[in-house]
Amino acid sequence: MNRLHNNVAIVTGGARGIGEGIVRRFVAEGAKVMITDVLDDLGQALADELGEAAAFHHHDVTDRAQWAKVVAATEAKFGKLDTLVNNAGVIVFKRVDDLTDAEIDRLLDINLKGVIIGTQAAIPAIERAGGGAIVNMSSADGIAGANSLSVYCASKFAVRGFTKACALELGPRKIRVNSIHPGGIYTPLANPTNVPKELYDKGYWIYPAQYAGEPKDIGAAAAYLASDDARYCMGTELSVDGGLNAGHYYMAMPGAPKPPQA
Repeated sequence: MNRLHNNVAIVTGGARGIGEGIVRRFVAEGAKVMITDVLDDLGQALADELGEAAAFHHHDVTDRAQWAKVVAATEAKFGKLDTLVNNAGVIVFKRVDDLTDAEIDRLLDINLKGVIIGTQAAIPAIERAGGGAIVNMSSADGIAGANSLSVYCASKFAVRGFTKACALELGPRKIRVNSIHPGGIYTPLANPTNVPKELYDKGYWIYPAQYAGEPKDIGAAAAYLASDDARYCMGTELSVDGGLNAGHYYMAMPGAPKPPQA
C-alpha cells in the first residue's frame, strides 16, 4: 500500500464522511494531503491525528479567492500539487416543487461551480508538477435519477459531463480527469437522522450488495484513480454503489433477493 508515494493531494470536504475516507486512504498509500473544509474543528483534528502527512485549510469551494489560497498553501507546505479530489458537496431531500431558490443555488454552487473553479485553480499547479490527476465526485444519482433529489441529480449529472469534457482538454496536458459515482454510502450527509448502520443496511436489500457502503470504499476508488495504476483512465466513470445502478430485480422471478428479517 504505497501507490501514492510522493503524491501531494488536495481533498475538499475532507473533514468527515467520504472525504475523510479518501484522506485516510491517501495517507495510508503514502500521499501528503491538504484537507479542506468549512468544518474547521473536524478538519484540524483529522490533520493533527495524521501528523506530518496532512494539513488543514479552511475552504469555501464556491470562493475563487479561497481556491487560490488553498493551492498556494499546498505548494508552500508540501512543495507541489499532483492530485485534486473535488469531493465537497451538499444534499437536500425535498420534492422538486418545495425547493427554495436558496437551496437550488447552494446545491449548484457547491456541487458544480466548486468543481469547475477548483479544476481551474488546480490546473497550473498540477502542470508545474509535471502532470497528475483530478478526481471529481459525482454520484450514482449522476447516472440515474432519484426522487427527492432533483437538483442534486442535476448537479451530479453536470459533474459527470464536465469530467468528460475536461478529460478531453487536459489529457494532452498530462492531467487525467475521472469521476467516481458513490451510491448508498453510510455518511452523515446521506444519513442526516443518524440511523444505526445495521438498520440503514436494511434499506439496501433490493440492491446486489445488500448493505450500504462506507467511506473507505470510496477512498480505495479515489486512490486508484490518483495512482499510476489508472494511467490509462481518462473520462472514466467509476461506480462504487453496490450495484445500485446495475439494473433492477423482478421480485417474482428467480434470482431476486429476499426481504430482510424484521
